[in-house]
Amino acid sequence: MAKALPAVILDIDGTLVDTNYHHAVAWFRAMRQHGHVVPNWKIHRHIGMGGDKLVAALLSDEAEARDGDAIRAAEGALYLSMIEEVEPLRGARELLEDLRDRGHQIVLASSAKANEVDHYLDLLDARGIVDGWTTSDDVEETKPAPDLIQAALAKVDGGEAVMVGDSTWDCKAAERVKVPSVAVLTGGFSSEELEASGASAVYTSIDELRGALDAPPFTTR
Repeated sequence: MAKALPAVILDIDGTLVDTNYHHAVAWFRAMRQHGHVVPNWKIHRHIGMGGDKLVAALLSDEAEARDGDAIRAAEGALYLSMIEEVEPLRGARELLEDLRDRGHQIVLASSAKANEVDHYLDLLDARGIVDGWTTSDDVEETKPAPDLIQAALAKVDGGEAVMVGDSTWDCKAAERVKVPSVAVLTGGFSSEELEASGASAVYTSIDELRGALDAPPFTTR
């Protein structure tokens, strides 16, 4: 009997939908509202890290204790004011179809709020294709902690899997639970950064990734 293909865990923000720079601007504005001015390029380097960790990482533990919850609330509202501008990345829907047609189980992995994930599911018309998805309700700790990967694996009853992401944080989270990862450059991180964080391969676009689905780590190992 042929060995089952690995499940594919797909990050959403920055991998399937073009949101990273919207989030960077929202975080910039939210922190500025509370008296903290951080250059956008520094914020971008932390996009993909969970919001529960990002404030302390960019500011300090003291700022997190004092302003963290308020900054996160402001970021959420500011981002939602831009969410209608978000578009799927080229080839995103086709990638889901390709994976389904090859027989992979598919889980969309996000620690975003449920209303944001619902928006992306509609944007990608993905509900009839994927086997499951995660939201912030499924994790106690966000990336680079591995909770999100573990929650996604639980949606397909464990087994072998491959993580597809766009940020260093995706790759680090997958590496912590020994799930191989590949990455795309759509999040604005470099090939060198992604490979140093654990990505076994990096693709310039989703369309390039689609051409590699008949090779490891997507094939049985």
